[in-house]
Amino acid sequence: MQFPHSHTLTLREKNGVPFYTFPAFDALPFIRHGISTRLGGVSQGIWTSMNLGFSRGDDPDAVRENYRRICRAMGIAAEDVVQSDQQHHTHLYEAGPDDRGRGVLREKVICDVDGLLTDHPRVALCTLYADCVPLLFVDPVRKVVAASHSGWKGTAARIGAVTVERMTQSYGCRREDILAGIGPSIGPCCFEVDNPVYEVFAAMPDIFGPGCWESFPEGKYHLNLWEINRRILIEAGIREEHITVTDLCTRCRPDIFWSHRAEGNARGSLAAFIELTD
Repeated sequence: MQFPHSHTLTLREKNGVPFYTFPAFDALPFIRHGISTRLGGVSQGIWTSMNLGFSRGDDPDAVRENYRRICRAMGIAAEDVVQSDQQHHTHLYEAGPDDRGRGVLREKVICDVDGLLTDHPRVALCTLYADCVPLLFVDPVRKVVAASHSGWKGTAARIGAVTVERMTQSYGCRREDILAGIGPSIGPCCFEVDNPVYEVFAAMPDIFGPGCWESFPEGKYHLNLWEINRRILIEAGIREEHITVTDLCTRCRPDIFWSHRAEGNARGSLAAFIELTD
């Protein structure tokens, strides 16, 4: 398998399980993190092989084994993973030790939540994707991490800025200390929308401008969710040099990543993980 080269992320592999990481996060010894691919798991059929979504119709035992494998590769315990029910909103949840295992090895009881935060070690935050944008955050000073799921609706609602604000309010983080990563997702090459969605973003004049969109015939547009999220994070107070932006499009490489645009509902799910170590 020929993996796409990235100028901004690092491809890693352990025990036959590949995943991507942000170099700025790799430099922090108290952080474990990664974003999965669709490879290295045990699922069969349309979910072959690393499907991490329990709601896709896959065998739950296979999904649990996939979590064990990807977590082992990243140095995370599957028993520590916390996952919520995502609904494309901007609701956040502050996870603690009692939440370990929820959504993966225990019942998923954190509902209607698209962003998770914690300052507790060994609470591994996990969010799911198949073209939507993974946003990961680290405050290396206050030792706080966060993960937010930013589809086009979440991006338009500025979930990245909402996450930064919660980090400052709940944990005393300083915006200028926070590092952020924008992970593999559908790129400006492939994210085609019609006029109603375009107008949602056009109503964000402080963010939406040249570099955020390209027009095509018949009222179609390509939106750059990577750049829009980057500008939202800068507007929220994160330093430009503290933001890593992916250059990997999930729709372009459905052989490596799960992509809803490429495969519709007959697919699995990717996951982004981040945790503090002891």
